[in-house]
Amino acid sequence: MEYTHLGRSGLSVSRLCLGTMNFGPETSEVDAFAIMDRAHAAGINFFDTANVYGWQKGEGITEQIIGRWFAQGGGRRERTVIATKLYGSMSDWPNDTFLSARNIRRAADASLRRLQTDVIDLYQMHHVDRSTPWEEVWEAMSVLRQQGKILYVGSSNFAGWHLAAAQEAARARGTVGLTSEQSIYNLLTRDVEREVIPACEHYGIGLIPWSPLMGGLLGGVLGKERAGRRRTAGRAREALAANREAIEAYEGFCASLGAEPANVGLAWLLHQPVVTAPIIGPRTTEQLDGALQALQIALGETELAELEKIFPGQNTAPEAYAW
Repeated sequence: MEYTHLGRSGLSVSRLCLGTMNFGPETSEVDAFAIMDRAHAAGINFFDTANVYGWQKGEGITEQIIGRWFAQGGGRRERTVIATKLYGSMSDWPNDTFLSARNIRRAADASLRRLQTDVIDLYQMHHVDRSTPWEEVWEAMSVLRQQGKILYVGSSNFAGWHLAAAQEAARARGTVGLTSEQSIYNLLTRDVEREVIPACEHYGIGLIPWSPLMGGLLGGVLGKERAGRRRTAGRAREALAANREAIEAYEGFCASLGAEPANVGLAWLLHQPVVTAPIIGPRTTEQLDGALQALQIALGETELAELEKIFPGQNTAPEAYAW
C-alpha cells in the first residue's frame, strides 16, 4: 500500500479510502466487518463515513457498525484514520441539522458515542451551510479540537469560493482551517477542475474524490450489459445514453491495456497531483480486492493523453469561460 499526507497536514493516509455508505443498507454487519478487516490487511488505514449513513434518521446505523468493529479491539481503532461527517438532518427538530455551533457540538458527541471512540480524526462538513457565519463554525470546531474530540477538519461538496471563504476566516482566527475537501470527481465529471482544484492547490487542501466511477458507468457498464450482468435505469440510463460513444471508446482503451475499466478509472484519479485518495465503496470483499488492483496500474503520458481525448477535462477559471 502507498501512503500520502492528507493535504498539507502531517497525517499519513492510504491512497485508497474505504467508503462505508453501503454498510447497513446494502452490506450486512458481518460482511462489513470482513471488508474492514480485509482493508486493514491490505494496508488501507483511511475510512470514511457520515452520521446520516444507514438512512434511518437519527440512528447513524453505519457509524454504529464501525463502532462495534472498533470495539473488537486488536488495534482496529488505533490503525484507522476515521473520517465522519455532519450536516444532514438527524431528527425532525430544527437544530439537529446544518452547521450551527449547537449542532456541531451535539453531532460530534453523538458520532463519538456511535463510533465508540474518544476522537474523530477528520471531522467533515458534508455540505456548505450558507446561513451560518464562518466565525461561528470555526469557533465550534476550535472548541472540539481543544477538547481533544477532533483532530482535523474537512469539507465536502464545497465550491472553490467556499473553500477560499472558509480558509480566510480560519486564517483570521489563527487556526489551521480545512485539511481536505470531498468532491465528486471522475473521468466523466470534472467540473471541480475549474475552481475547486485550483483552490485546493492554493491552500494545500487534499482532494478526496467520491463517486470515482460515476455510479458504475466507468466500471465496464457496456461489457456488463452485453453479458447480461447489468441493466441501467433512471439517471444512470440517461447518463449512459448521453456518453455512450465515449464510454465505448473508454472500454476499448482499457481492453487494449489489459485492465478492468474500474481500475483504470481509479488509477487515473491516483495520477492527479491534488488527489489524496479516491473513496471506494465495496459491497463485498471481492469488490475491495478488485479495487486494490488500481494501485498497480501506471499510466504514462501517452495513456493519460488518450484518456483526455476520450473524456476532455475543464479549463481552470477564468480561462474556462473568458479569454
